[in-house]
Amino acid sequence: SGVGYVWLLNMIYFVSSGWSIGELVTEIKALYEAFAVGKTSPLPELAIQYADFSVWQRDWLKDKALENLQHYWLKTLGDAPDVLRFQTDRPRPKTQTFNGAHFPVTLGKDLSEKLNMFCQEQDLTPFMVLMGAYQILLSRYCQQNDICVGIPIAGRNRTELEGLIGFFINGLIIRTQLSGNPTIVDYLARVKEAALGAYSHQDMPADILADTMKLDRSAEHAPGAQVGFSLQNTPQDAIGTRVGDIELTPVQREHKTAKYEFSLILQESIQ
Repeated sequence: SGVGYVWLLNMIYFVSSGWSIGELVTEIKALYEAFAVGKTSPLPELAIQYADFSVWQRDWLKDKALENLQHYWLKTLGDAPDVLRFQTDRPRPKTQTFNGAHFPVTLGKDLSEKLNMFCQEQDLTPFMVLMGAYQILLSRYCQQNDICVGIPIAGRNRTELEGLIGFFINGLIIRTQLSGNPTIVDYLARVKEAALGAYSHQDMPADILADTMKLDRSAEHAPGAQVGFSLQNTPQDAIGTRVGDIELTPVQREHKTAKYEFSLILQESIQ
């Protein structure tokens, strides 16, 4: 058997995101394959750096652009409930902790195929349908019809940003109301409208959003949304593949921290 090595790279959270890791491994793969045969770097020079984006964003995010974003989010979340109140057997602690654990679930190939077929028929994305189902479940747990869920978004909505390593990720809140006993089709239309609206106003930084909304800064719970949802689709093609004579395999580790009180994190995989 071959020799095994573990490459440990520690990057503080505001240096990169999940998308960046895929880009980093892709570049390392290209460099290794080139250097192994005596070639020079095949990577093109970057047209812009992360610092260039930061300067642009700071200059752009003011006056009319900022006013439009603030108007949308105030209208969307202005009267949203402060907290989801789960019907638990213990009261929420007075000071929130970030201790956590994970429990794996699998939807299965048959259900996944039916989900994709339903999405095509209804002109929806898997994210919208899964988010909608998640919010229905939360509504039943909390006995509330107004559900806010926090989601991460890659923040790379411009082509020139796709190949950069940096922290572009942002947090958004998707609010959907289940009032009026809607049909599932009508309800998913609400989810779609909420998601598309959030996407088109994703440039509002989470800290400015919190200040704009004057969100409750209670130590008891997170402001804006106490539950999270994500459907992972970041580019990870280079991980788990061969690089010349080396096979790359990610090392799984257990996460014992939680950003939200409860999160559903899904990723499509090939069985």
